[in-house]
Amino acid sequence: MRSGGQLVVDALLANRVERVFCVPGESYLPVLDALYDHGGDIQLVVCRQEGGAAFMAEAHGKLTGRPGICMVTRGPGATNASIGVHTAFQDSTPMILLIGQVSTADADREAFQEIDYRRMYGQMAKWVAQIDRTERIPEYLSRAFHTATSGRPGPVVLALPEDVLSASVSAPAPRAVKSLPIGVSDAAMQGFRAMLGRAERPLLILGGGGWTARTSTDMMRFAAANGLPATCAFRRQDSFDNSHDNYAGDVGIAIRPGLARHIEQSDLLVVVGPLLGEMTTGGYSLIEAPYPRQRLVHVLPGVEELNRVYAADLAIGASVSSFAAAAAALEPFDRPDWRERTGAMRAEYLAHVEPPGNPGELQMGEIVRFLRDRLPDDAIVTNGAGNYAGWVHRFYRYRRHGTQAAPTSGAMGYGVPAAVAAKLAHPGRIVVGFSGDGCFQMNGQEIGTAVQYGANAVFIVVNNGIYGTIRMHQERRYPGRVIGTAIRNPDFAMLARAYGAHGELVTRHEDFPAAFERALAAGTPALLELRLDPEAISPGRTLADISGAETVDEGIAFTGN
Repeated sequence: MRSGGQLVVDALLANRVERVFCVPGESYLPVLDALYDHGGDIQLVVCRQEGGAAFMAEAHGKLTGRPGICMVTRGPGATNASIGVHTAFQDSTPMILLIGQVSTADADREAFQEIDYRRMYGQMAKWVAQIDRTERIPEYLSRAFHTATSGRPGPVVLALPEDVLSASVSAPAPRAVKSLPIGVSDAAMQGFRAMLGRAERPLLILGGGGWTARTSTDMMRFAAANGLPATCAFRRQDSFDNSHDNYAGDVGIAIRPGLARHIEQSDLLVVVGPLLGEMTTGGYSLIEAPYPRQRLVHVLPGVEELNRVYAADLAIGASVSSFAAAAAALEPFDRPDWRERTGAMRAEYLAHVEPPGNPGELQMGEIVRFLRDRLPDDAIVTNGAGNYAGWVHRFYRYRRHGTQAAPTSGAMGYGVPAAVAAKLAHPGRIVVGFSGDGCFQMNGQEIGTAVQYGANAVFIVVNNGIYGTIRMHQERRYPGRVIGTAIRNPDFAMLARAYGAHGELVTRHEDFPAAFERALAAGTPALLELRLDPEAISPGRTLADISGAETVDEGIAFTGN
């Protein structure tokens, strides 16, 4: 006989879950009690707010490829956690959210903190269910792991009523779930090679969920063998080594104008993994929907996503890993014209990532350049949303898969919890988490979690005293009418020290290298506050440049500070 709580933990153990992120709640005490007996097998990471816990679970899933597990209590806990579920859905990240629920006897009475999660999370997750019979817990958890990892990865939400968790039943032991990657057919690869051979100006756009280090290696082999230019979708820059001779830049917010022209002039886009959402397509104008000007090969593991927005000339329902392996095995083309074009695009990219100056004593581009040269290839860089991220995305180089954790959902407050999760998953690697001053204050309290569990990441807070992205759009559309975008901030370095972390203030970029080395050597989590002139609103642009401008084509980030 096993309690429902024990059956939940058995399922986690069977599926090799190493870590659970939570804020404790009385609605799932039987699960917490069952975890008490397995402290050496599953680490319970107690967070400060459910949004931070959900972001940590999402980042864990993004960086490991295995479902991040988050547990929260009903009502307020579940609503707080919804931001992480939404991010997991938009970012195609495997994740499972377990929510304590009111007893089945009290259901549909608007009992204390009661919500119907099937309705609440309906459009936000791959599958939402409530387990009303204890003996079916193994069945539901098995389906949850399978659903989260198969096809297009994504989040699953399960509601667990209190009485279902506390009841004891005789039930089969849960078994490990194996995801089912979708293989690519020989016919599809033959059709792809034929289309590629007819192209004059082909271009790769890579990203989405389900990538592994092997996938990236295979795509690099394929691109190099054929002399093809490779680009990465919005906030998926670690899909392809940015130092590789075939890498031509990222296709997202503030796309390099020259790269945008290359995409528009391409006669074949080979899109492997991205859904081609609004950020990657420039509001569906760089690549027109539903019928692109370019011929389109679209590879997605979720066949239901193919042809949903863009009508592909060749739609391939397959995992990105199987396609990459098959593409790397194809006989390559000898096309000097492709190689010449790729070389020109690479040169344009290298010129673009030389940082221009910005107003004030602290030069953000120089700081990112230092990190680009200082950090090892396996360092993990996280960020939330905001214009400050424009410097990171433009000037840093991601050289290995699994080194970037950034929300394609555009969610603020992601950088700190993602860095905590990254350091817990990879304690031997350097982790640097970027946040803006507004972004940091949404989940900055998770530095307490970092201190508690020894997640010694380096947190960088870019403080310009404003919600910068909104201020930028405000100045452009309503010049001189500033309202609602100023922030009065605390002393972030002192706040970090109050939590037990190392904290320093940096006002000049020349002082950053020494401060960063002290942060790495601190033996605790560390926070470096960077004071940035608010006029430095984006790489190469100032607020004065933008005020009243009809268009802004540099440094835009639509959500954040």
